[in-house]
Amino acid sequence: MKTSVLWGQAGVDRISARTSVAIAALLLVSAPALAADPAAPSSGFYVGGHAGYLFGHAAATLSDPTGMTTAGGTNHYGMLFGGVQAGYEHVFSSGLMLGIEADLSFPDFMDQSQILSERFTANGSANEQLQFLGTLRGRVGYSFGSWTPYLTGGLALGSFRTALIDSTTGNEDATPGNKRLGYAVGAGIDRALDNRWSARLEYLYTAFGPSGFQFAGSGPTYSTPARYDSQYDFHMFRIGLNYHFGAAGPEKEKQDQGQSSPDRGPGTFEVHGQSTFIYQGYPAFSAPYNGPQSLPNSGEAQQTWTTSAFLGVRLWNGGELYFNPELLQGFGLADTTGAAGFPNGEAQKSNFPYPRFSISRLFLRQEIGLGGETETVESDYGQLSGVKDVSRLTFQIGRFSVHDLFDTNDYAQDGRVDFMNWSIWAAGAFDYAADRIGLTYGVTAELNQPWWAFRLGYFLVGNEPNSNVFDMNLFSRGMYNAELEVRYKLNERPGTFKLGGWMHQTFAGNYNDALNLISNVGIAATDAIVQTRQGRSMFGYYLNLQQEIADDLGAFARWSWNDGQSEINAFTDINASLSAGISLKGKRWGRPDDTVGIGGAINFISPQFSSFLAQGGLGVLVGDGQLSYAPERVLEVYYALQLTKGLIVTADYQLLDNPAYNAARGPVNVFSGRLHASF
Repeated sequence: MKTSVLWGQAGVDRISARTSVAIAALLLVSAPALAADPAAPSSGFYVGGHAGYLFGHAAATLSDPTGMTTAGGTNHYGMLFGGVQAGYEHVFSSGLMLGIEADLSFPDFMDQSQILSERFTANGSANEQLQFLGTLRGRVGYSFGSWTPYLTGGLALGSFRTALIDSTTGNEDATPGNKRLGYAVGAGIDRALDNRWSARLEYLYTAFGPSGFQFAGSGPTYSTPARYDSQYDFHMFRIGLNYHFGAAGPEKEKQDQGQSSPDRGPGTFEVHGQSTFIYQGYPAFSAPYNGPQSLPNSGEAQQTWTTSAFLGVRLWNGGELYFNPELLQGFGLADTTGAAGFPNGEAQKSNFPYPRFSISRLFLRQEIGLGGETETVESDYGQLSGVKDVSRLTFQIGRFSVHDLFDTNDYAQDGRVDFMNWSIWAAGAFDYAADRIGLTYGVTAELNQPWWAFRLGYFLVGNEPNSNVFDMNLFSRGMYNAELEVRYKLNERPGTFKLGGWMHQTFAGNYNDALNLISNVGIAATDAIVQTRQGRSMFGYYLNLQQEIADDLGAFARWSWNDGQSEINAFTDINASLSAGISLKGKRWGRPDDTVGIGGAINFISPQFSSFLAQGGLGVLVGDGQLSYAPERVLEVYYALQLTKGLIVTADYQLLDNPAYNAARGPVNVFSGRLHASF
C-alpha cells in the first residue's frame, strides 16, 4: 500500500494519467493537422490551463529531539496535476520573444496522491503533502512562424501540509499552509493554433532545498515535539492551452476576407470552459441528537468551487476526441452526508480545502451516419458543432459520467445551471457507476432514429461502496445499462419519454445478513455489514419524462426503483424515488434568459435498509446512529438570473423534511447562492 501512496494512483487511474498526457502531447506535435488556421503568435496578455505528470525525489527525516527514535531516507513519488497560468509576451520583428508568466498547479484528487514523503518510527509517523505549487518565471524564445521554442526560469512557491500521527492515541497533529521558496527552470515549445489559441508542451524542474518543521505539540510517546526535515525536486511534464487577448479570431478574419465559415473537417477543434461557485448553508433546526452522518442541528455553511475546460478535436470522419480537465475545491454540508437527496450537486463526496485536479472526462467517440435526414448541432460541452445524419450509430469509450448519456433531462440535469438537489437532477434510485466525484470508465453504443433511440453501456464499478478505486475484474464485476428513448408530440409540443434498466455486480454487503450478525453475534452494525461483503447483484429501473407545455414552460418527472437488498455502490442511499417539477423562462416579465425552477422529490428505502440504519448502520450518505423512519421529502425553488451572456447568478431554496429518513430530525431549510460563468 505504501507504493501506491508514494506513486499516486494505482491500476487503471495511473494508466489513465500517463495515457492522457501522451495523447495530449501527440495532439500538440501533430498540430499542423489540428490547426485549421495557423498563425504567427502576437504580442499581448494571455490566460490558460495546463495538465501533466509530476514525479521526483524526496529526502526526509522524522526525529524526536530527545533522540528516542529517528527515521530517515529517500523515496520517489509521482502524481497527476493540473492548474492555470497567465502571462504577457512580446514578439519583436526579429522573431525574439520575451515574456513573463505566473502559474498555479494542484495535485490530483485521488486519496493520498498528493503525499510526497512519509516516515515511520515506533512512536508514530509523519507525512508531508503538496497543497499547491506556483511559479513566477521569465521566458525567452524565438518565433519560427507559428512555432516558438523557449527557455524559462524563476521563483517557485510551494504550500505543504505536514502531519504527525501519534502511535499511542492515533491523534493527528497537522499544520497546513507551510510555504517554502524554491526555484524553477525549464524549456518548452508553443504552437499557435489560430490567432487566439495556442498549445504548449513544457518541462519544468523545480527544487525546494532542505527545510525543517517542528510540530507544536507532543503526544504521550513524544517527550518533546517531533521534527520533520525534508527537501524535494520536481520534474514536471505538462501540456497547456492559452487564450490570447486582443487578437481577431479565425471567424472574424475569414469574414473580413469574404470567406465562408472555418473548415469543420478533421483537424479542427473547439474549446469551452466554465466556473461555478456555490455558497450553501442552513440555520439551526430541531433534532434530539446528531449522529455520525447527520446534518449538525446547530446549523452550518460551506462553499464549493469548480472550474473546467472542455476540448473537442475531430480526428477523422466521424471520430472525435474529448478532454475535460477540472479543478475541484470545497466542502459539502456535513462532509457531504446527512441527506439522501443531498442539496448540492457540486459537492460530490470529497472535501478539498485546496483545489484538486481531475481528468474528469477523456473519451473517444465514433459516429457512423446511416443516411437520410440530417440535423445541425451546436457547439457545447461534449459536443462538436456540425451537420450529422439523424439516423446514426454512435460508439464511445473512455472516462466520463454515466449520467452524461443515461437519464438525461433538459429541465433537471445539471447542478451547475438548474436544480441542485441530487434526487431532482437525477433519478434517485439509479445507482449509476462512479467514483466519489461522479465519473467512471466505460463503453457505450447508441442507435439513433428520428423518433427514438436505444443505448447500451458497460461501466467499471468501485471495489467497495463509495470508492475511488475501480474493480478490474472485468465483466464479473461492473454495471450494465440499457435505455430506450421515445420522442413524441403532445398538442404539437415536443416531449421525451425514457425507460432505463440497469444491473451491477459489486463487492457489497447484504442488509439481512448484517442484521442476523447484529442479532446473533452482537457485533456493531458498521462491522457486520463489512463482514457480509462479497460479489452481489443489484438491479433497478427508471422512468424519465419531459414535456414542453408552452414556448417558455416545460415539465419533468422521474420514477426510479432498485431492489434495496444490498449496499449502494456509488450514488446515494435511495431505493425508490419520485420527483417532478417545472421550468419557466422569464419571457413573461421581460427577462427571457432568466429561469425559474420549482421541483420536489420523495425518497424511500427498503425495510431491510431501514432496520440496518436503526441498528446504527451507515450508508453512503445517511446514518444518524438511530432512526425513526419516514420517507425523505424535498422541495426546491430557484431563480437563475442571467447578468450577461455566459454569466448567471442563482438564488436557491430547499426544504429537507425527514432528512436521512429520520422523522425525529428537521425539517431543514437550506439556502444557496450560485455563480456560474461559461464560454
